[in-house]
Amino acid sequence: MNLFNRGASPRRSTTLVEPERPAGPPDVPQGGRSEPDLRTLTGNWVIDPAHSRIGFSVRHAMVTTVRGAFTDYRSRLYFDGRDPSRSGAEILLSTASVETGVDQRDSHVAGRDFLDSAAYPHMRFLSTAVRLADRDLYRMTGDLTIKNRTRPVVLDLTYIGYVTDPFGYERVGFDGTTTINRSEWGLTYNTRLAEGGAMVSDKVRLQFDIAAIRATPSDG
Repeated sequence: MNLFNRGASPRRSTTLVEPERPAGPPDVPQGGRSEPDLRTLTGNWVIDPAHSRIGFSVRHAMVTTVRGAFTDYRSRLYFDGRDPSRSGAEILLSTASVETGVDQRDSHVAGRDFLDSAAYPHMRFLSTAVRLADRDLYRMTGDLTIKNRTRPVVLDLTYIGYVTDPFGYERVGFDGTTTINRSEWGLTYNTRLAEGGAMVSDKVRLQFDIAAIRATPSDG
């Protein structure tokens, strides 16, 4: 499945706090609808990066957790409320856009020891299957590519809700998470501790806090 063939072209905006209203009247009356018929949500969506976070967390020195996020990415989402198995997602992230709150650490993570953004400027998630696992819980299987290595991952996505915002945009929210072993993608850099164990855990938790906006014909 290549979601970039399904409709509007993905794009990232850094000024979406007060977005321009889509051309024409909104498809639905303004105001929240917390429990819509999910069939009405079928269609193409794009992630709003101003209100979303694609991040990670990893244990550091065995005693604390370092958190970071990728701030530059392109996305395509397709949700089928009638048949969730036809839903899908594709996200292309810039590896140089990693932010952990410490400039020196950001440079290290984006450098050759880890993501090597100069040689591998992008990492990619492409879904391959989706199923409804429980009420409001979807299980999405997909291929994660880092440093030209592609391996399957399973992402648990919780449907948060739906609303039409004051600017006329339809929005849906999903929270997703999965845990990977970074060494399976060639991210093997580490330092051993005198007390035993590693400076950086092999396990990395990926987190997708998604606010998505329905794509319009003008996005093409």
